[in-house]
Amino acid sequence: MTAQQNKMVTVLAAGAHPDDIEFMMAGTVLLLKERGAVLHMWNIANGCCGTLTHGRDEIIHLRSEEAKASALEAGAVWHAPVADDMAIFFSAELLAKVAAVVRDIKPDIMLVPSLFDYMEDHLNTARLLTMAAFARGMPNFKTEPPVPRWDGETVIYHAMPYGLRDWTRRVVMPGQYVDVSRVMDRKRLMLAMHRTQGEWLDASQGVGSYIGAMDEMCRELGEMSGRFTYAEGWMRHNHIGYSRSDEDPLSDILG
Repeated sequence: MTAQQNKMVTVLAAGAHPDDIEFMMAGTVLLLKERGAVLHMWNIANGCCGTLTHGRDEIIHLRSEEAKASALEAGAVWHAPVADDMAIFFSAELLAKVAAVVRDIKPDIMLVPSLFDYMEDHLNTARLLTMAAFARGMPNFKTEPPVPRWDGETVIYHAMPYGLRDWTRRVVMPGQYVDVSRVMDRKRLMLAMHRTQGEWLDASQGVGSYIGAMDEMCRELGEMSGRFTYAEGWMRHNHIGYSRSDEDPLSDILG
């Protein structure tokens, strides 16, 4: 049994917008919770632009309540967003806010968006989270609000991009697969809680069934794995500056 299995593991699953975690990460999140992990779910943006019908304050409230309900279903701690949609930029100001949350949570595992995604909000979220983790132990890097430095190791895994393609539509292959077949019903339930996002995707991108779209991505990843019916895919971030080279808690915990 590994050191990671002998202690309670803290996991931060983070995305750009409410529902990003449910689309690409929720199956793995649920399995980690089953193994005793302490879960935190965080969307950096508040979802303010994901509507054609609601006003700004109304949609922020609705999407926050949907995200809270999903986190409750997963048994996770929900964290409030720190940015607007379309305003997730790699800036010193936003990095200081993201780093404060990372230092406060002290995650052993960070599940973050892909670095090959089609949308800048997703890409910048991945960059901000990885840089925030890199600065976790730097005493001269000041967070907002101020949070003391943290010396612990963290292992970062990038989820697959939405659609499993990069910005030029090339297929992105994961380095690791997690069999999520057994928890697909709960993953669907978590995504279904984001009702306003389903309406937005249908109206803006012609996604008639956003749950069906999620199912199809998990089914495609299962086929890629050659082993599973439904899967989520992950790419481990370079260990330098974050952890020992042989640390792989996702594999240790989920086998």
